[in-house]
Amino acid sequence: MADYASVFRYDDEEFVDPDEMQVGVEFDVTADKPFAVGEKMAEIDENAYMNGYNWEAFFNFYLAETAPELLEDLETDTEASTYIALYPLSEENEKKAERFAKIIESLIEEETELLRIVRERGEEIEWD
Repeated sequence: MADYASVFRYDDEEFVDPDEMQVGVEFDVTADKPFAVGEKMAEIDENAYMNGYNWEAFFNFYLAETAPELLEDLETDTEASTYIALYPLSEENEKKAERFAKIIESLIEEETELLRIVRERGEEIEWD
């Protein structure tokens, strides 16, 4: 797993209500590689200034097209420098989080597809 996209569990029973246990993906948009890719995206479409909020907009668009099942039960806790995807803790949702993290890593590492989407369909994305 890349150092900028990691899966985590929020399940410490001592501090967390069992109904609030979660598994998630944390994506550091300020890490070197995502930041560099984000700059390329902004060169293509000035609305694609890739802070955490615009990554959320991109992932909502991308997942709706390619993996809508990953949007089921998805909540986010996004800030300018971080995108966090959260799911209620379950075995199925742990698999979703792992898959989502791999999608993020693949898009960043193989940026051609990501840049093509911004170039060809950027106007369809609800940028922040």
